[in-house]
Amino acid sequence: MTSSDPRLAPPGEIGIDESKLEELFSFAEQQVESGRLQGAQLAIGSQGRLAGFRTYGMSHQGASLQPATDDTLFCMFSSTKAIVGVGAWCLIEDGLLSLDERVVEIIPGWCAEGGGEGYETITVQQVMLHTGGFPHAPMNPRLWEDREARLRRMMGWRLNWQPDSQWEYHATSAHWVLSEIINQRTGRDFREWLRERLLDPLGLDNLFVGLPDDEHARAASIIYTEQPLPPEGGEVFPQTILHFNLASQRRAGCPGGGAFATAADAAMFYQALVAPAGDGEDRPATPLRPETIELGTTVATDPARHTDPLSGIPVNRALTVVLAGDDGLSAERGFGSGASPRAFGHGGAGGQVTWGDPETGLSVAFLTNSFQQDEQIRARTAEIGTLAAACVV
Repeated sequence: MTSSDPRLAPPGEIGIDESKLEELFSFAEQQVESGRLQGAQLAIGSQGRLAGFRTYGMSHQGASLQPATDDTLFCMFSSTKAIVGVGAWCLIEDGLLSLDERVVEIIPGWCAEGGGEGYETITVQQVMLHTGGFPHAPMNPRLWEDREARLRRMMGWRLNWQPDSQWEYHATSAHWVLSEIINQRTGRDFREWLRERLLDPLGLDNLFVGLPDDEHARAASIIYTEQPLPPEGGEVFPQTILHFNLASQRRAGCPGGGAFATAADAAMFYQALVAPAGDGEDRPATPLRPETIELGTTVATDPARHTDPLSGIPVNRALTVVLAGDDGLSAERGFGSGASPRAFGHGGAGGQVTWGDPETGLSVAFLTNSFQQDEQIRARTAEIGTLAAACVV
């Protein structure tokens, strides 16, 4: 399906090779037509506009299976982390947060009943880098909608290892901390504050952290197109993924994985960070200063100590986002080949792809409602990134 989104511009006028763009769209379409995916959306941004936005396949929305459309919303899974993370950048810019602040000084009683050696030293920066040491701290989905219950649960969290001694992906725990920091420092529910401070100023009407009940019928239900394998550690199990088919869990806006969006709005989110508007341009200016974006996208992990325990490669993390890097490992980090070392973003479970490249001004967003096994997801993610990067003239 070809979009009529008003943010679209002729690809050639905004630095995108139309024939290369069609190759990318053909690849996405083939993924659906082959049966690997039930439905998908793909959008490419450049120079503050959309070069293309298309939707393929089917989705269960509400009680029926129907063709997916440009209005269909897809769960972003861990691509949500960048959105909530940029919200934390906003707090820093607004003078409401410092990276060296300790979490115990912001969230009353945090880890007080569980603890572990060094929990009182954990800083905001360590939370944002996934070096805080509490990757397996649980937050049962039954608690997601109840802030007081979440706070009580966080009081009982225990560390898995000493802070900053290593790196391990905090699938949901770190971002529950970030959401509560937003609540504490703004006096607002993090979902409402993100809408007013970040998403509304960017005109992102189809990107939700916390899906309202009246938007539920637009959301594509998640399915497995292949039998899921046992998880390789962590807390992301098939039954956890399927929680995002429940209206209550969508409404909760799990800050580590529960945003819903169209690919167009996801791509335009990154446009605000890699191609911010100048004077007189007919689009929203980014609500962040360039120096804040620079801070948020500067690698702060140590390649000698902060390596992925599953892949063994340096994680190359900035403040909640991953950078492609210049060490030849960009494909392993979810960018494929061809993006500049400064490209940054965050992928999501199931193969969600969202990133932007400040060197070229490109942004890409690929969203799907379908899960395959990890090997297929990694191959598809790398191919999308490589084909997307090749679109830049």
